[in-house]
Amino acid sequence: MIAKVGLDGHDRGARVIARAFRDAGFEVVYSGLHNAPEEIVQAAVQEDVDVLGISILSGAHNTLVPRVLEGLREHDALDDTLVIVGGVIPEDDEEELLDQGVARVFGPGTPIEETIEFVRENASER
Repeated sequence: MIAKVGLDGHDRGARVIARAFRDAGFEVVYSGLHNAPEEIVQAAVQEDVDVLGISILSGAHNTLVPRVLEGLREHDALDDTLVIVGGVIPEDDEEELLDQGVARVFGPGTPIEETIEFVRENASER
């Protein structure tokens, strides 16, 4: 699942990633724009996703991503869901997100193939 959280209205990157994963053979669900963390959690739990990719460019990653992670924990879904984050995330904030349960943060310019390979290698471990 590729999810846009919060009021971030720019989804070109999320759409590119969703298409790339689809073309690589993954089943992809795209959440659309302007989702509350709780909406993303509900969709991820209902769809029983293996991977949740959160795209965020708004700068609210330290507020919104932890709410998604906590919601997944409340539904006992975090251990079974590989959570990755993409977008403009300052390096200083990456470690905190990783400590909270994000598997990896992908910044601007990351080759799509690198993201796909990371998911292939790590989603099956969950």
